[in-house]
Amino acid sequence: MKRLLCCLFLMLSLLTGTAFASDYSDLVILHTNDTHGYDQHSEEGGINGMAAVAGLRGQLIREGKQVLLLDAGDAIQDNNLVNFSKGASAIRFMNAVHYDAMCLGNHEFDYGQDVTLERISEAHFPMMACNIVVEATGKLFTQPSTIIRKGDHKIGVIGITTPEAATSASPMAVAGLKFLQGKDLYAAVRHEVDYLKAKNCDLIVAVGHMGSENFNEGNRSDDVLENVSGIDIFIDGHDHQVKNRYINGALLAETGNYTKNIGHIVYKDGKWQEELLPFDANRKQDAKVARLIDRVATDVNAHLSRQIGKSSFDLDGSRDPGMRNMEMNAGDFVADAFLWQANRATVIDGIKVDAAIVNGGSVRASIKAGTITLGDISRSVPYNNVLYVMTLKGSDLLELLEAATCATPRAIGAFPQVAGIRYTIDTRVPYVNDRQYPGSTYFSPKNPGSRVTIAEVGGEPFDPEKTYRVATSEFIVRGGDAYGHTVEPGAVESVSIGYVDKDAIVNYIKEELNGELPDTYRQAQGRITILK
Repeated sequence: MKRLLCCLFLMLSLLTGTAFASDYSDLVILHTNDTHGYDQHSEEGGINGMAAVAGLRGQLIREGKQVLLLDAGDAIQDNNLVNFSKGASAIRFMNAVHYDAMCLGNHEFDYGQDVTLERISEAHFPMMACNIVVEATGKLFTQPSTIIRKGDHKIGVIGITTPEAATSASPMAVAGLKFLQGKDLYAAVRHEVDYLKAKNCDLIVAVGHMGSENFNEGNRSDDVLENVSGIDIFIDGHDHQVKNRYINGALLAETGNYTKNIGHIVYKDGKWQEELLPFDANRKQDAKVARLIDRVATDVNAHLSRQIGKSSFDLDGSRDPGMRNMEMNAGDFVADAFLWQANRATVIDGIKVDAAIVNGGSVRASIKAGTITLGDISRSVPYNNVLYVMTLKGSDLLELLEAATCATPRAIGAFPQVAGIRYTIDTRVPYVNDRQYPGSTYFSPKNPGSRVTIAEVGGEPFDPEKTYRVATSEFIVRGGDAYGHTVEPGAVESVSIGYVDKDAIVNYIKEELNGELPDTYRQAQGRITILK
C-alpha cells in the first residue's frame, strides 16, 4: 500500500508540474567579478588573487563538493600584470584556475574586437553574452549561454553584458556592435532561460556584467530580474559593489572587485545563499598557479620599473568617493598634463588650447608618494587613449559638462576632471533627460545650464558664444560615457595630436616639472564646486 501511494504521488506530481526539490547539498558556486588583472595575492591590497581562488576550489573538491566557478566580466584589463599582454595573461591565469564560464564585460573590448575574439579563442571556458549583436550579420558576437554538468546537476549559465558598453568601452572598439537594451535585452535573456529549461537544466544562473547604478535604470541586473522569470541566481559585476539580496525570488550576488572577496554560494534552508569570503592572508594558495602569476609579474615589473620622477605626496585616484564624483588632485594633475602636451603639439602649432577634460573613469589607480615609475603611470592610466583637441562653442562645452555630471553626486565614469576650467554643479537641481544620444544609453540635458554653470575657461570669463579649444581623449571625442554630444553633427571638430595619455604624463613630469611634483598638486585646487 505504501509503495502504491508513493507511485500515485509521483504520478500526481508529474501531472500537476510539481517536482521534488533537487538536492544541492554537494554543489558550491564560487564567483568573481571585476578582477581587472589584480590577480596576484597581495596582503597590502587585501587581494586574494587567482592562486587563492584556485586553492579554495581545490580544497572544496577534495572535500567532495561539486564546484562551479564563474566570473562576471572585466577580467583582462586595468592592472599592468595583464595589460602588457592585452589580457592574454589574464586568460592564462583563469585557464589554470579552471573557470567554467564568464560573461563579457565592457572592458573585455578595450583592446579592440579582434583582440576580444583572440581572448575568447584562448579561453578553455565560454566567454558569453546573449545581447551583443554584430550589426552587419545580425548574429550574436559570441555564444549566449552554456550548459555545465557538475555531478548530477545540469546547470544552465547565461552571459549578459551591460548595454552601457556601447559608450563605456572605447567607441571605436565596439563599432558595428549592437548591445540590446531595455525590452530587447529582457527578450534575449528570456529566450535563453526558455532554451535552457527546454534542455532540462535544473538550475539557471545568469552571469551579468550589468550593475545596479541608478543612471543605468532599465539596463541593470535588478531590471532583468524584475522582468524575466526563471533565473535562480544572478551573479553581477560592473559597478564594483557588494550585493546579497533577492529579487523576484532570485539571489543577486556580487563580490565588489579585485578578488578582495570571493563569492561563495551554497543551498541552505531551502534557498540559495551567498556566504561571501573576505580577504584572508592565510588562505591556502594553489602553488602551481601562484608560480605562473609570479613569473609573469616579474617579467612585467622589469619592463615597467623605469623611474620617471618623484613625489612627496599621493596623487589620489580613488573611484568613489573620488574621480567619479568630485575634484581630485590626480584629476587636476592628469588634466594639466593633457593641456600642457596639447599646447606643445606641432599639429596645432601656434594655436592656443584653452582647457582640458579628463573623464574620471579613465584614471584607475592612485600614484603613491615616493619614486614614480612607468608602471605607476601605466597603472593609473591604463587605456593608452590617444589625445585630441576639440574645437567647439561655449554652449556645446556647457552641454558636455552638464551631461557628464548627470548622476552627480553619485559616481559616474564621465565625471569631468578639468584644467583651464572652473565650473559649479548644483546637485539640488534634478537632471532632466532630453534626447537620447546616438548609440548611447545616456541623454542630453533638457535645460543646459540649469545644473552646471561655468565661471571661466582659459583664464577668462565663460562665453557661450565663444569658440574654445579643449584637449581630451579619443574616448570622449568618440562619444564615450555620457559625452554623446561630441558625435552629434556640427557639435565638435577634433584633431589628433599624436600622443597617448601616459606619454603626455611622462613628458609633463620630466620636461615641465623637472622630475618632481610640486606642492600645488598636494590637494585639489578648487576648479570644481559641488552644491548639495
